[in-house]
Amino acid sequence: MKKFIYLFIFFFSLLNTHLIAKESIMILKLKYGNVEIELYSEKAPGHVKRFKELAEQGKYDNVVFHRVIDGFMAQTGDIKFGKVDGPDFNLDLAGTGGSDLPNLSAARSSDPNSANSQFFICFDSAPHLDRQYSAFGKVIKGMEFVDMIKKGDPNSGSVSEPDKIISIKTK
Repeated sequence: MKKFIYLFIFFFSLLNTHLIAKESIMILKLKYGNVEIELYSEKAPGHVKRFKELAEQGKYDNVVFHRVIDGFMAQTGDIKFGKVDGPDFNLDLAGTGGSDLPNLSAARSSDPNSANSQFFICFDSAPHLDRQYSAFGKVIKGMEFVDMIKKGDPNSGSVSEPDKIISIKTK
């Protein structure tokens, strides 16, 4: 069963698939181990460009998994309020911020115009997300480490003392 990463950004779809290029593999470093993510560079070039740009600038380093629902997903990527070593870190606001780059249709707060840098990794297939959000990559190695991320409240998913991304880098 494929594990998809969803970034709520406008979906650029191409039907051709090619061999995985080295620059299309990202390493998500967690305290539990490394996770390899294959990015869909040709199917979702806008998603991939934004994700890689923020990752290469270190923007995702030390960002918490602020919303984690067991059996569903782990959400992260709020580089404004979710970055533990950032000037604006505020766990109560994590999930409502983004980057200084123009907004996209990324994971967001309840404000539809707040989408920017957030993404989540599904623990299992999530067909109810199809045609609502776009997959811009998938976990190809290390899903067992994603499964270890501290889970949040069963209803809201909010996490007290959450795990964080150590870093995300191109392989």
